[in-house]
Amino acid sequence: MRKVYSLVAVLAVAAPPALSAVDGLAAQAPAQQQPAQPQGGRGLGALGQAVRRPPPPTTPTPRLPDGTVDLSGLWVGGGTDGDIETGGGLKLGEIPVLPWVKEYMAKVDPTADPSSYCLPMGIPRKAPYPWRFVSDPAPGRAAQRIFVIEEGNIHSYRQIFMNGKHPDESVLVPTWFGHSVGRWEGDTLVIETIGFNGKVWMDRRGFPQTERASVTERFTRTNMGTLERVVTIDDPGAYSKPWTVRFTARLSNPGDELIEYICNENNQYGGAGGFGAPREFPVIGPPATR
Repeated sequence: MRKVYSLVAVLAVAAPPALSAVDGLAAQAPAQQQPAQPQGGRGLGALGQAVRRPPPPTTPTPRLPDGTVDLSGLWVGGGTDGDIETGGGLKLGEIPVLPWVKEYMAKVDPTADPSSYCLPMGIPRKAPYPWRFVSDPAPGRAAQRIFVIEEGNIHSYRQIFMNGKHPDESVLVPTWFGHSVGRWEGDTLVIETIGFNGKVWMDRRGFPQTERASVTERFTRTNMGTLERVVTIDDPGAYSKPWTVRFTARLSNPGDELIEYICNENNQYGGAGGFGAPREFPVIGPPATR
């Protein structure tokens, strides 16, 4: 199984922009090439590949000694790479874009997606590869930080500060993943993120994320094998009102582990694929600000 993950990860980077991932569970080739799902479980298809997956376990949600929900485990899915609108449970045209975004997306160059050049996908976009939560609890205290390890996505990670406090905006450095703070609301981990650099594409269609964006994620482990993720994007720089998408991740097979994956090492999409990588990836915004 580990070798299959490695092969899928390398090939997907080399794929053309038409490839997408729905609900983070399947990297889909064009319709005429779409492989049938294997019998007996959900599959991950990529360039004709298929991974057999038995149904996820439905035993009760695991908990830590203090009663907090245990989010550990290797997860697959929980987001989308191809189309955040339909992949997140919305209808086409339902995302409330501002007029400049509609014009921008009509002209967007699909070969300029930063993630195709081994740059971060940001939030809430996800590659269809395994990922996991890692926390730093200690005896007598709750976790001070929670990390999201995205080994299958350009060898990256996210850091969530569990003190619930963002730094003052005057000292906040804009980044691809922004600055995330978390808290527990009952059995749901709520993560709020600000401080984005305005360069992220939220999917392969090119839905932009500006520097004014605020993203709220709600993770709920409903049983042993299922993790629900509800994401609300509030970005007045690009959208007329906040909007929400929903995804589901499933626990990977017993014994599966993350393996090293270096996007740059075998990226056949950029120059090797005939596309000249842009010299820089500009901040996205209305014409007056670009």
